[in-house]
Amino acid sequence: MSYSAMAFSPAPRPSSMLLFLSLLHLLALQSSAIVPRMLFLVPQQPLVLNYHKGALLKGNYSLNLLFYGRFSPAQRSIVADFVRSLSATSVRPPSVASWWSTTFLYSPVGTIRLSLGRVFLDDAYSLGKSLAHSDLVTLAARAAPHRSSITAVLTAPEVLVDGFCVSRCGFHDYARAGRRGRSRYAYLWVGNPATQCPGECAWPFAKPIYGPQTRPLVPPNGDVGVDGLIISLATLLADTVTNPYGDGYFQGPPTMPNEAVTSCTGIFGAGAFPGYPGNLLVDPTTGAYYNSLGLAGRKYLLPAMWDPKTKQCKPLV
Repeated sequence: MSYSAMAFSPAPRPSSMLLFLSLLHLLALQSSAIVPRMLFLVPQQPLVLNYHKGALLKGNYSLNLLFYGRFSPAQRSIVADFVRSLSATSVRPPSVASWWSTTFLYSPVGTIRLSLGRVFLDDAYSLGKSLAHSDLVTLAARAAPHRSSITAVLTAPEVLVDGFCVSRCGFHDYARAGRRGRSRYAYLWVGNPATQCPGECAWPFAKPIYGPQTRPLVPPNGDVGVDGLIISLATLLADTVTNPYGDGYFQGPPTMPNEAVTSCTGIFGAGAFPGYPGNLLVDPTTGAYYNSLGLAGRKYLLPAMWDPKTKQCKPLV
């Protein structure tokens, strides 16, 4: 399932957000889902994600991170602190953990606790600077995945990935491991959009290529690319646990589904509409915009998630 801040849909089984760029102006008028960060549409109600009776992720999971290409220690720290914050109940709301708790409402997900697993660095570009989908599968497999882990492959700005920016900002999927491939594990990929397509995959921290030309917001961690990457990572993590194998919660065709967060693209706060992310919190010192708190004093901007109880997209603030 792919995701694009402009678009979000993986190669084999997209969970799309982008949809046709040539039809964006029509989407702004008719579509029921917004294109991530491109924000093209606040979904119209009612919004219903059907449960297709497949297995969902639940219990305790670790999230392995594989940084491919050059990420500074500060950038890796922003990502790692976000992952640690997902289950950090010690942080007061609105928090990353309170955002994540909405996934608990997806029956039969129950409580799913994500902890930071192993961290891998591949700054030597072992597979080159141009990657195909098969290369991402290879990289995910290097993280020694197992049934109780999810692997996130994160690519640096200079790495070209098939479909990146053109149709997606990342995707999630699953692969098989173990004897005779009997074990399935979930993995995802997200690209850093700092230089390749900030207007598509780092909105609202960059001007969108299409649609209302709103003023870019100051990112909470001072890094347009990584703060944009966090939005995509959060989106894909929620979509992964609620639709890990393509037969969980989604709306639309299985090949291009709207999932837990991709169905709410462009909504970050109450009152969101095309070109406006909604009412957000503002740091009085830095002027940065955010809607959630994390460990180590971190602030993040996280997308709204579909609430299966209210059947609405639920922003944190």
